[in-house]
Amino acid sequence: MALPLLSRKAIEAHNTETSCWVTLYHRKVYDISGFLEEHPAGPEVIMEYAGKDVTEILADPESHVHSESAYEMLDDGMLVGYLATEEEERELLAKHADMEVVPDVGVGEDGMRIADLTEFGDIPDDLLHVKTDHSEDYKKHKFLDLDKPLIMQVLRSNWTREFYIDQIHRPRHYGKGSAQLFGNFLEPLSLTPWWVVPSVWLPVDFYILYVAATHLSPIVTLTFWAIGLFVWTLIEYCMHRFLFHLDDNLPDNSVAFTFHFLMHGVHHYLPMDKMRLVMPPTLFCVLAFPFYKVIFGIFPFYIACAGWAGGFLGYIMYDVTHYFLHHVKLPAYIQKLKKYHLEHHYKNYRLGFGVTSMFWDRVFHTYLNPDDVYEKQN
Repeated sequence: MALPLLSRKAIEAHNTETSCWVTLYHRKVYDISGFLEEHPAGPEVIMEYAGKDVTEILADPESHVHSESAYEMLDDGMLVGYLATEEEERELLAKHADMEVVPDVGVGEDGMRIADLTEFGDIPDDLLHVKTDHSEDYKKHKFLDLDKPLIMQVLRSNWTREFYIDQIHRPRHYGKGSAQLFGNFLEPLSLTPWWVVPSVWLPVDFYILYVAATHLSPIVTLTFWAIGLFVWTLIEYCMHRFLFHLDDNLPDNSVAFTFHFLMHGVHHYLPMDKMRLVMPPTLFCVLAFPFYKVIFGIFPFYIACAGWAGGFLGYIMYDVTHYFLHHVKLPAYIQKLKKYHLEHHYKNYRLGFGVTSMFWDRVFHTYLNPDDVYEKQN
């Protein structure tokens, strides 16, 4: 696992009971905040070394020579990075291309780690749940104030398209819960737990497939179901690339920005928001209706049912997969897909449009390679 290199200044800042880091061998960095109350000698002993190196004290015979299991405990879940030498901080990109020097990470009043993540091309997993400093972010970028409802800020804006597109693709992390979109009675309509999608739509999909299967032979049903599933993968790619990432073709006005923000911009702005990672059922109905009219207008009813059931299942798998790629530790192959999708968010939003697979990215030459970092404006 490629963990981040951290500056000594960043480590020394973690010297409180809510965020206590230490180094071992002046190299490995551990977050031992959750262990303080469990320490046999009490948290006070550890706090003397918060933000410092503990190599000598762990092996000090006058204090207590720690067992091998104590060292294993540190490596098992507490290792968060490595202390960068001065040379590594200067020459990191040349010598350690698989790592990043992370910004100084502070601790907010609520005890959560905070950092400015808007300048990164790539981001270590360790920082995916670090909070954006709301006030500093607004002062620096003059974009959106995360402490206020977002939609009206976008609607009343006088930004240029270039500024909006640049800022919307600089990820922020709200921290706890979801940032307010509307700040009124409409707020619940913008929040959708991931499990709503399979719970609501799988029974509908299975029923449509059942209708097709009772009027068609198994081979015909399976054939058109598979065609529908395959066609969905192309629809997924095209919608993500040409609708959700309208970007350079977006009209240069605040109404267009607001539409874009609701459709997909908010997800790139706050990519780790658990409640805005899947499509609300009402929005799905609106987007799916034109496809429904075309498919059932072209094909005989029961064949259309079989094809629709395959494509519909593809959509359900897409939304659930999308949530898992952001928030679940996955098996090796899917973990590769997760890294690929997060690179689309944190490295280059102009490439890597596939979510459930990379197939169409390869076909249409939008495959996102590890070195394809999009250069952001200063």
